Amino acid sequence: MAASILADTGFLVALVSVRDAHHRWTQTVADRYPPPWHSCDAVLSEVFFLVGARGIASVAELIRRSAIRSSFRFAEDAGAVLDLMQKYKDVPMAFADACLVRMSERQPDSLVLTTDNDFRIYRRQNRRTVPCLLP
Repeated sequence: MAASILADTGFLVALVSVRDAHHRWTQTVADRYPPPWHSCDAVLSEVFFLVGARGIASVAELIRRSAIRSSFRFAEDAGAVLDLMQKYKDVPMAFADACLVRMSERQPDSLVLTTDNDFRIYRRQNRRTVPCLLP
């Protein structure tokens, strides 16, 4: 099992949104890979925006009970994150995705929980696949 579980936007949105097409999948994954899940402020910003007023309380509760931990400091890895975004500008790579890829580089024994197929394209340290779990 991975030492560190990284949570992407789509996973978290689907987890708290019962109407999301991937909600059941996220529940199964959450049982298999229980919290805490690590993420970043960029992902949390996207999640709060996407869940809207209906989902704020659910996301806030996950944060309050430390199920989600924002454990990435962009200032420490700004160059690497910006380089990733430049490298994948044709995809294009979201800022949040770049932060998660960088987190996976810094935590080699990690697994990204995501619904975003772009993670199949991204590479860490230029040629290694990003370990991820998708529906």
